[in-house]
Amino acid sequence: MGLQRKPASASDQELLDVLAEDGGLIVEGMFPVSVISQLREDILKAAESFQPGAATQGLGEFGKFFVGKNTVRFSSLGRVSPAFFDLLDNELYERLADAVLLPHCGSYWVNTGQAMLIGPESDAQVLHRDCENWPYVAASAWPDGPELTLSAMIALDEVTEELGATRVIPGSHKWPDISREATPEMTVPAEMQPGDALVYSGKTIHGGGANLTSDRWRLAMHLSFVVGWLTPEESSPIDYSDADLASHSRRVQRLLGHRSYDPSPNLGGGLWLRHVDKIENVINPPV
Repeated sequence: MGLQRKPASASDQELLDVLAEDGGLIVEGMFPVSVISQLREDILKAAESFQPGAATQGLGEFGKFFVGKNTVRFSSLGRVSPAFFDLLDNELYERLADAVLLPHCGSYWVNTGQAMLIGPESDAQVLHRDCENWPYVAASAWPDGPELTLSAMIALDEVTEELGATRVIPGSHKWPDISREATPEMTVPAEMQPGDALVYSGKTIHGGGANLTSDRWRLAMHLSFVVGWLTPEESSPIDYSDADLASHSRRVQRLLGHRSYDPSPNLGGGLWLRHVDKIENVINPPV
Protein backbone atom coordinates (compact mmCIF):
# COMPACT_ATOMS: atom_id res chain seq x y z
CA MET A 1 0.00 0.00 0.00
CA GLY A 2 1.60 3.25 -1.13
CA LEU A 3 0.92 6.77 0.05
CA GLN A 4 -1.96 8.51 -1.65
CA ARG A 5 -1.17 11.75 -3.47
CA LYS A 6 -3.61 14.62 -3.72
CA PRO A 7 -3.25 18.10 -5.23
CA ALA A 8 -3.48 21.08 -2.92
CA SER A 9 -6.61 22.05 -4.87
CA ALA A 10 -8.47 18.98 -3.56
CA SER A 11 -11.25 19.68 -1.07
CA ASP A 12 -10.34 19.82 2.59
CA GLN A 13 -12.69 16.94 3.28
CA GLU A 14 -11.01 14.76 0.65
CA LEU A 15 -7.60 15.40 2.23
CA LEU A 16 -8.90 14.81 5.74
CA ASP A 17 -10.61 11.56 4.72
CA VAL A 18 -7.33 10.16 3.38
CA LEU A 19 -5.46 11.38 6.45
CA ALA A 20 -7.97 9.66 8.73
CA GLU A 21 -7.86 6.41 6.75
CA ASP A 22 -4.13 6.10 6.01
CA GLY A 23 -2.54 8.29 8.67
CA GLY A 24 -0.71 10.36 6.07
CA LEU A 25 -0.70 11.55 2.47
CA ILE A 26 1.33 13.65 0.09
CA VAL A 27 -0.23 17.01 -0.75
CA GLU A 28 1.24 18.16 -4.03
CA GLY A 29 1.96 21.87 -4.34
CA MET A 30 0.96 22.61 -0.76
CA PHE A 31 3.47 25.46 -0.44
CA PRO A 32 4.38 28.04 -3.13
CA VAL A 33 7.62 27.31 -4.96
CA SER A 34 8.76 30.91 -4.39
CA VAL A 35 8.53 30.44 -0.62
CA ILE A 36 10.27 27.07 -0.81
CA SER A 37 13.08 28.48 -2.95
CA GLN A 38 13.76 31.21 -0.40
CA LEU A 39 13.69 28.72 2.46
CA ARG A 40 16.04 26.39 0.62
CA GLU A 41 18.54 29.19 0.00
CA ASP A 42 18.42 30.46 3.58
CA ILE A 43 18.54 27.01 5.17
CA LEU A 44 21.52 25.92 3.09
CA LYS A 45 23.38 29.07 4.08
CA ALA A 46 22.58 28.53 7.77
CA ALA A 47 23.54 24.85 7.52
CA GLU A 48 27.15 25.85 7.01
CA SER A 49 27.26 26.66 10.74
CA PHE A 50 26.07 23.21 11.87
CA GLN A 51 28.09 20.00 11.98
CA PRO A 52 26.45 16.76 10.78
CA GLY A 53 25.31 14.66 13.72
CA ALA A 54 25.54 17.55 16.19
CA ALA A 55 21.79 17.77 16.88
CA THR A 56 21.42 15.27 19.71
CA GLN A 57 18.10 16.80 20.87
CA GLY A 58 19.34 16.49 24.45
CA LEU A 59 19.32 12.70 24.33
CA GLY A 60 23.06 11.99 24.40
CA GLU A 61 24.23 8.96 22.47
CA PHE A 62 20.72 7.84 21.62
CA GLY A 63 20.06 11.31 20.25
CA LYS A 64 23.06 11.03 17.94
CA PHE A 65 21.80 7.66 16.75
CA PHE A 66 18.24 8.96 16.27
CA VAL A 67 19.28 12.07 14.34
CA GLY A 68 21.96 10.34 12.26
CA LYS A 69 25.71 10.85 12.12
CA ASN A 70 25.60 12.55 8.72
CA THR A 71 22.36 14.48 9.14
CA VAL A 72 22.15 18.22 9.79
CA ARG A 73 19.24 19.40 11.90
CA PHE A 74 18.49 22.81 13.37
CA SER A 75 15.42 24.73 14.52
CA SER A 76 14.38 28.37 15.17
CA LEU A 77 13.87 28.72 11.43
CA GLY A 78 12.18 32.10 11.76
CA ARG A 79 15.57 33.44 12.78
CA VAL A 80 17.07 31.87 9.67
CA SER A 81 14.52 32.81 7.00
CA PRO A 82 11.55 35.21 6.91
CA ALA A 83 9.90 32.71 4.55
CA PHE A 84 9.29 30.46 7.56
CA PHE A 85 6.48 32.75 8.68
CA ASP A 86 4.77 32.25 5.33
CA LEU A 87 4.53 28.53 6.16
CA LEU A 88 2.80 29.36 9.43
CA ASP A 89 0.24 31.49 7.61
CA ASN A 90 -0.44 28.85 4.96
CA GLU A 91 -4.22 28.66 4.76
CA LEU A 92 -4.46 25.01 3.73
CA TYR A 93 -2.21 23.81 6.55
CA GLU A 94 -4.22 25.99 8.93
CA ARG A 95 -7.51 24.40 7.88
CA LEU A 96 -6.13 20.87 8.16
CA ALA A 97 -4.59 21.53 11.58
CA ASP A 98 -7.79 23.18 12.82
CA ALA A 99 -9.83 20.15 11.77
CA VAL A 100 -7.43 17.62 13.32
CA LEU A 101 -6.39 19.37 16.53
CA LEU A 102 -9.08 21.84 17.61
CA PRO A 103 -11.56 19.11 18.63
CA HIS A 104 -9.05 18.34 21.42
CA CYS A 105 -7.83 21.79 22.52
CA GLY A 106 -8.61 25.49 22.68
CA SER A 107 -5.69 26.26 20.39
CA TYR A 108 -2.42 24.75 19.26
CA TRP A 109 1.10 25.98 18.72
CA VAL A 110 4.27 25.10 16.84
CA ASN A 111 5.80 21.89 18.09
CA THR A 112 8.91 22.36 16.01
CA GLY A 113 10.10 23.65 12.67
CA GLN A 114 13.34 21.94 11.73
CA ALA A 115 15.68 21.73 8.80
CA MET A 116 16.30 18.02 8.19
CA LEU A 117 19.14 17.53 5.73
CA ILE A 118 20.16 13.89 5.27
CA GLY A 119 23.71 13.49 4.02
CA PRO A 120 25.25 10.96 1.64
CA GLU A 121 25.54 7.34 2.78
CA SER A 122 23.31 7.93 5.82
CA ASP A 123 21.54 4.98 7.41
CA ALA A 124 17.76 4.94 7.72
CA GLN A 125 16.40 6.55 10.86
CA VAL A 126 14.79 4.44 13.55
CA LEU A 127 11.03 4.14 12.97
CA HIS A 128 8.92 6.08 15.46
CA ARG A 129 5.70 7.94 16.20
CA ASP A 130 5.83 11.68 16.93
CA CYS A 131 3.06 11.40 19.53
CA GLU A 132 5.38 9.32 21.69
CA ASN A 133 7.24 12.49 22.59
CA TRP A 134 4.46 12.58 25.20
CA PRO A 135 4.37 8.84 25.99
CA TYR A 136 1.99 8.85 28.94
CA VAL A 137 -0.67 10.72 26.99
CA ALA A 138 -0.14 8.76 23.77
CA ALA A 139 -0.42 5.36 25.42
CA SER A 140 -3.22 6.14 27.86
CA ALA A 141 -6.10 5.56 25.44
CA TRP A 142 -4.37 4.12 22.40
CA PRO A 143 -5.47 4.12 19.61
CA ASP A 144 -8.58 6.11 20.43
CA GLY A 145 -6.95 8.97 22.34
CA PRO A 146 -6.91 12.51 20.95
CA GLU A 147 -4.68 13.58 18.12
CA LEU A 148 -1.78 15.37 19.80
CA THR A 149 0.16 16.63 16.84
CA LEU A 150 -0.05 17.11 13.09
CA SER A 151 3.13 17.23 11.01
CA ALA A 152 4.29 18.15 7.53
CA MET A 153 7.56 16.99 5.99
CA ILE A 154 8.17 19.60 3.30
CA ALA A 155 10.37 19.07 0.25
CA LEU A 156 12.86 21.90 -0.36
CA ASP A 157 14.18 20.12 -3.45
CA GLU A 158 13.33 16.90 -5.24
CA VAL A 159 13.12 14.13 -2.62
CA THR A 160 13.56 10.58 -3.93
CA GLU A 161 13.77 7.19 -2.30
CA GLU A 162 17.46 7.03 -3.21
CA LEU A 163 18.09 10.34 -1.41
CA GLY A 164 16.37 9.26 1.79
CA ALA A 165 12.69 10.08 1.40
CA THR A 166 10.78 9.68 4.65
CA ARG A 167 9.50 6.11 5.09
CA VAL A 168 5.88 5.70 6.30
CA ILE A 169 3.71 2.79 7.39
CA PRO A 170 0.18 3.70 6.20
CA GLY A 171 -2.49 2.59 8.64
CA SER A 172 -0.11 2.27 11.60
CA HIS A 173 -2.00 5.05 13.38
CA LYS A 174 -4.84 2.53 13.89
CA TRP A 175 -2.86 -0.50 15.05
CA PRO A 176 -4.61 -1.88 18.15
CA ASP A 177 -1.29 -2.42 19.95
CA ILE A 178 0.97 0.64 20.26
CA SER A 179 3.94 -1.62 20.99
CA ARG A 180 3.55 -3.74 17.83
CA GLU A 181 6.91 -4.10 16.10
CA ALA A 182 7.44 -2.02 12.97
CA THR A 183 9.89 -3.20 10.33
CA PRO A 184 11.42 -1.46 7.29
CA GLU A 185 9.63 -3.89 4.96
CA MET A 186 6.31 -2.37 6.03
CA THR A 187 7.30 1.15 4.94
CA VAL A 188 6.79 3.09 1.73
CA PRO A 189 8.75 6.19 0.60
CA ALA A 190 7.31 9.70 0.44
CA GLU A 191 8.85 10.95 -2.79
CA MET A 192 8.14 14.62 -3.46
CA GLN A 193 8.85 17.69 -5.56
CA PRO A 194 9.68 21.12 -4.08
CA GLY A 195 6.62 22.51 -2.30
CA ASP A 196 5.00 19.11 -1.82
CA ALA A 197 4.38 17.99 1.75
CA LEU A 198 3.90 14.69 3.50
CA VAL A 199 1.14 15.50 5.99
CA TYR A 200 0.79 12.89 8.71
CA SER A 201 -0.72 12.12 12.08
CA GLY A 202 1.44 12.01 15.19
CA LYS A 203 0.23 8.42 15.59
CA THR A 204 1.70 7.27 12.28
CA ILE A 205 4.97 5.33 12.23
CA HIS A 206 7.65 6.87 10.03
CA GLY A 207 11.37 7.63 9.82
CA GLY A 208 13.92 9.23 7.56
CA GLY A 209 15.10 6.95 4.78
CA ALA A 210 18.66 5.88 3.98
CA ASN A 211 20.53 8.17 1.62
CA LEU A 212 22.05 5.72 -0.86
CA THR A 213 24.01 8.33 -2.80
CA SER A 214 27.68 9.17 -2.34
CA ASP A 215 27.52 12.90 -3.00
CA ARG A 216 23.98 14.30 -2.69
CA TRP A 217 21.91 15.58 0.23
CA ARG A 218 18.21 15.15 0.90
CA LEU A 219 16.85 18.65 1.44
CA ALA A 220 13.64 18.81 3.46
CA MET A 221 12.19 20.40 6.57
CA HIS A 222 9.61 19.49 9.18
CA LEU A 223 6.85 21.70 10.55
CA SER A 224 4.51 20.32 13.20
CA PHE A 225 1.79 21.65 15.49
CA VAL A 226 0.87 20.32 18.94
CA VAL A 227 -2.21 20.78 21.11
CA GLY A 228 -1.80 23.83 23.32
CA TRP A 229 -1.99 21.94 26.61
CA LEU A 230 1.26 20.08 25.93
CA THR A 231 4.80 21.42 26.01
CA PRO A 232 6.31 21.57 22.51
CA GLU A 233 9.77 20.39 21.52
CA GLU A 234 10.94 23.83 20.44
CA SER A 235 11.22 26.83 22.77
CA SER A 236 9.55 29.31 20.41
CA PRO A 237 8.24 31.64 23.15
CA ILE A 238 11.81 32.52 24.17
CA ASP A 239 13.32 32.29 20.70
CA TYR A 240 11.33 35.31 19.53
CA SER A 241 10.61 38.60 21.27
CA ASP A 242 7.41 40.62 21.01
CA ALA A 243 9.29 43.00 18.74
CA ASP A 244 10.35 40.14 16.47
CA LEU A 245 6.74 39.16 15.88
CA ALA A 246 5.05 42.59 16.00
CA SER A 247 4.63 42.79 12.22
CA HIS A 248 3.30 39.25 11.87
CA SER A 249 -0.27 37.94 12.05
CA ARG A 250 -2.00 37.06 15.29
CA ARG A 251 -1.90 33.44 14.14
CA VAL A 252 1.88 33.52 13.87
CA GLN A 253 2.13 35.19 17.26
CA ARG A 254 -0.08 32.52 18.84
CA LEU A 255 1.66 29.62 17.12
CA LEU A 256 4.98 30.87 18.49
CA GLY A 257 3.74 31.30 22.05
CA HIS A 258 3.07 35.04 22.14
CA ARG A 259 -0.69 34.85 22.54
CA SER A 260 -2.94 33.21 25.08
CA TYR A 261 -3.50 29.46 24.85
CA ASP A 262 -7.22 29.87 24.28
CA PRO A 263 -8.30 32.84 22.15
CA SER A 264 -12.00 32.29 22.79
CA PRO A 265 -13.56 34.18 25.74
CA ASN A 266 -16.45 31.70 25.69
CA LEU A 267 -14.10 28.87 26.69
CA GLY A 268 -12.23 30.72 29.42
CA GLY A 269 -9.62 33.41 29.66
CA GLY A 270 -6.12 32.33 28.90
CA LEU A 271 -3.05 30.45 29.94
CA TRP A 272 0.30 32.11 29.30
CA LEU A 273 -0.09 35.06 31.61
CA ARG A 274 2.94 37.27 31.21
CA HIS A 275 1.00 40.52 31.20
CA VAL A 276 -2.67 40.93 31.99
CA ASP A 277 -3.18 43.24 29.03
CA LYS A 278 -1.83 40.51 26.76
CA ILE A 279 -4.86 38.34 27.46
CA GLU A 280 -7.23 41.29 27.36
CA ASN A 281 -5.92 42.10 23.90
CA VAL A 282 -6.89 38.60 22.79
CA ILE A 283 -10.34 38.65 24.37
CA ASN A 284 -11.08 42.22 23.28
CA PRO A 285 -8.88 42.87 20.26
CA PRO A 286 -8.06 46.56 19.69
CA VAL A 287 -9.95 48.11 16.82
